Amino acid sequence: MRVSQQEQWSSKLGFILAAAGSAIGLGAIWKFPYIAGQNGGGAFFLIFILFTLLLGLPLLLAEFSIGRLTQENAVDSYRKIAPKAKWHWIGILGMIACFILLSFYSVIGGWIIIYLYKAITGQLNGLSSDQYTQVFGDTISDPIISLIVQLLFILMTIVVVARGVQKGIEQASKIMMPALFILFILLVIRSITLDGAMAGISFLLQPDFSKLTSKTILEAMGQSFFTLSVGVSVMVTYSSYLPKNQSLPRSAFSIVVMNLVIVLLAGLAIFPAVFALGLEPGAGPVLLFNVLPTVFSQLPLGMLFFIAFLILFLFAALTSAFSMLEIIVSVITKKDIKGRKKWSWIIGIAIFIFGIPSALSYGALGDVTLLGKTFFDLMDYTVSNILMPLGALLIAIFVPLKVKKSVLYEELKQGSGLKRGLFEAWYFLIRFVAPILIFVVMLDVLGVW
Repeated sequence: MRVSQQEQWSSKLGFILAAAGSAIGLGAIWKFPYIAGQNGGGAFFLIFILFTLLLGLPLLLAEFSIGRLTQENAVDSYRKIAPKAKWHWIGILGMIACFILLSFYSVIGGWIIIYLYKAITGQLNGLSSDQYTQVFGDTISDPIISLIVQLLFILMTIVVVARGVQKGIEQASKIMMPALFILFILLVIRSITLDGAMAGISFLLQPDFSKLTSKTILEAMGQSFFTLSVGVSVMVTYSSYLPKNQSLPRSAFSIVVMNLVIVLLAGLAIFPAVFALGLEPGAGPVLLFNVLPTVFSQLPLGMLFFIAFLILFLFAALTSAFSMLEIIVSVITKKDIKGRKKWSWIIGIAIFIFGIPSALSYGALGDVTLLGKTFFDLMDYTVSNILMPLGALLIAIFVPLKVKKSVLYEELKQGSGLKRGLFEAWYFLIRFVAPILIFVVMLDVLGVW
């Protein structure tokens, strides 16, 4: 089924904001700061930028080319290009990854919602660092609260996706993404004007290559494509709603630049404040929930800024969640607009039910482990360390193997006038460089060496 006019992005800006929203999620705002903090700051950031340009961008463009070339959903796109083979399992793999990912992603989204409520109602005012740690532990271990806020996050996602591409995802992204940038800039201004903030700025922007290790390089490499939402065919789905007159290379580059800007802003909002108050930048996954409240509570109007941070954090989480649900809905409905609402609700509730063990992993099911991990950690490990890298590897192999080089060039040239030399550079990266780098990342994350 061809895409109807209603199921297309209404503008280039709408597509870019929605796709950037998909990419700019917990990976950019939650995961990047603490991984950078644990890996020496500036050196990690520089390597991350290089890999984003040399690995993430080519993969993003590969997914774009598949989606717009076929104008089909994430499964039928591969089936249309290679009808007599099993390559459509790349799309099925992406659907499974997004289903699992949204199941535990919504748990973190719920934490943001409850923290936002606590901040607005004054429950986080004037606490000590130890008390913030206690509040976080008590919050995520409460089974009733955890399930209620997880369900609320899922419901917010369902309502938007059920409204469709233009009226739902695009409209929400047009509001949320500019708001996210504005709020971030305000937070950065506040953070870098603190006494002692320069140490945090230097930590992020001044590379200390003495702290560069093989682990740091591999972490940066993995983060580069996790942060861009490549490997799960989300961008295949989003680009299938694009008309032929829009430039794929410019759109991809715009999304990468926006992603890097948000990562930079996240670092500039967090590290100067952390260093100014003498806290630990390598605090790990709890950095945003334990350390940041401590930071903001010690600043004039600090809780107001923390509320603003939580709001943009929620925006970023939701825009990513939209894309995860959308890929599954688009495959099941075959882009039939009439069935979108019903299936958005069915799939969304199924994801919530599947995510219940993850929500209870820090409370009622805290002592239950599978393969030595809680259910939450196992789901995270499965998606981040297996399904996403595997999907990215298969896409990097599929595109040059199954799509004629001349067809790829014509698709990428439409609406852009892409120069042959730039195309050849991209083709070399996607055919030879990307598969090797992704394979190295997979070996590392699976503990092969």
